[in-house]
Amino acid sequence: MNTKNLVILALLAGIGVVLHTVMPSFLTIKPDMMLAMMFLGIFIIPEIKSVMLLAIVTGILSGLTTGFPGGTIPNIIDKPITALVIFALFLALKKYRGSVISVAVLTAIGTVVSGTVFLTAAYFIVGLPGPFTALFAAGVLPAIALNTIVMVIVYPIAQTIFKRTSISSASVIQK
Repeated sequence: MNTKNLVILALLAGIGVVLHTVMPSFLTIKPDMMLAMMFLGIFIIPEIKSVMLLAIVTGILSGLTTGFPGGTIPNIIDKPITALVIFALFLALKKYRGSVISVAVLTAIGTVVSGTVFLTAAYFIVGLPGPFTALFAAGVLPAIALNTIVMVIVYPIAQTIFKRTSISSASVIQK
């Protein structure tokens, strides 16, 4: 893992923290905008060490900025699981990696996985402040839409930047 990749991952985590912090809560649950930055990091630097580092950092930062009562531990649990699922799916879609459509679909799937794991972990660890379906509808469904829209806008920009510069030798934004 080189320094340039670490800087890129740190910037994405920082942007994610800002997005997660300013996002308003609905029924005590925030749509997790930090996921979009984690997914972008996975898509541009698909190396297992980078993915796990980003997932752990994202989980901790997301846990620190959550509006969900007792949501720190569920965030720390959900991010590595979600990152590994998306990483595996991204690697499996080798032929379609550069496609904005595949990245958007992976983002939507990842957000569903993250929300489900988070709410399930929260249910078993601290309990839910409302019905699972209401919390899923209030937090996860808006996050699916927001994260997918953000990824459709940001991913092509990141692709163009990485193709025009030599920012990261390990990045695999290829078609």
